[in-house]
Amino acid sequence: MQFRQLRYFVKIVEAGSFSRAASIVHVAQPALSQQVAELEERLGVALLQRSARGVRPTAAGEIFYKEASAILHQLDQLPAVVRSDRDQPEGVVNVGFISSLAPVLVGFLDECREAFPKVVIRFSDGDSLGLEDKIASSLVDLAVLHEVEFTTALMRKPLYRQKLFVVSRQPITTNGDPISLERIAELPLVLPGNVKGRRALIERVFAEAKLKTNVVLEADSLVSEMWSVRNGVGCTILPVGDLSNFGPHAFAKPTLIEPPIYFTCSIAYSADFPLTAASEAVRDALAKFLERRLSEGSIVGAERLPER
Repeated sequence: MQFRQLRYFVKIVEAGSFSRAASIVHVAQPALSQQVAELEERLGVALLQRSARGVRPTAAGEIFYKEASAILHQLDQLPAVVRSDRDQPEGVVNVGFISSLAPVLVGFLDECREAFPKVVIRFSDGDSLGLEDKIASSLVDLAVLHEVEFTTALMRKPLYRQKLFVVSRQPITTNGDPISLERIAELPLVLPGNVKGRRALIERVFAEAKLKTNVVLEADSLVSEMWSVRNGVGCTILPVGDLSNFGPHAFAKPTLIEPPIYFTCSIAYSADFPLTAASEAVRDALAKFLERRLSEGSIVGAERLPER
């Protein structure tokens, strides 16, 4: 099995078709097909499902894709690992972050460029579950995310705890007063369809209070969730971030929940693959940057973690 074959397979999965992958890697489509056929014969399993719409990985192909991505990531990091040291780190660091933190991270890239001129940072945003998957697949080296339950697959540096708010099109309390769980249970809610992460936390809190959520729509992305709220389908519950993309008056002022519901915000990275010197430097700089933002009160709803 050759590294070249792994790269071809990963590109085919990411492109979703042989023709698009062929144009990316500059290899003829029949040659790509032959490489995949050799892989499948060697492994004794089908890796791809082919259709008129393109290709997608089989169950075995999903596993192979994640492992191949991790191997290639480690291979690509080798030159930086050899050249880099802790005083002068260099290399590429892929940093993921939850979308709601985008406005808070303004200025971090400039600080890193000044502190680590030989480090190239690539940003990737998304939800926490998606970022966890990207860490597992070595698509990002580290990520700032919200955690409900701590998985042993990740190492982490807890930063602070983050309150959740009710976001609605129109005000739902008078004078911006907090809202109770009992009152939220009466509201139509738009929540993520995925029962992990934020949805799991919300359902657990309501179950502990012997209440049920009134979910009228399950959304498959934050964008569809917020557009549904904006169009009056219902309310949602989430950490407050930058909602300006939806217009200056798309939503009422977010309503604090009482008693509070908390996420833990952490910098997470793989427990299986050690960070490079460059990734460690960026991780530590990011932690200090967010600590300053926390002290300044720039992160709405953020609190220091309680003493243990």
